[in-house]
Amino acid sequence: MTHNKAATEPNDLGRYFIERANAGDVDGLVALYEPSAVLAFPPGNLATGHAEIRKVFEQFVAAAPVLSPGRQHPPLVTGDLAMTAATQTNDDVSVEIARRQPDGSWLWVADQPSLTP
Repeated sequence: MTHNKAATEPNDLGRYFIERANAGDVDGLVALYEPSAVLAFPPGNLATGHAEIRKVFEQFVAAAPVLSPGRQHPPLVTGDLAMTAATQTNDDVSVEIARRQPDGSWLWVADQPSLTP
């Protein structure tokens, strides 16, 4: 079920995350991250690398959450790095660091999806 659309802009990653999570697409979710990325989820836990991130998302999609897009903030871009952030519908804030890949697409390298203001 993997959606292979590449993120051409940093904020594409957040939109693709919502689409893929709602579709239960674990492979598609993992594909949003660099192979050695770190994910801070669930709160208080760290998953490093695709194998650990996959385990987190397998449990996440098994719960069948229905995600609604929050308000994405403009990305803060410097060179090949970008900080992305969104205010979720429950007022949590997600913050991520994305890196431009050699082909021009973007992938997350660090993801803090639940940072309560």
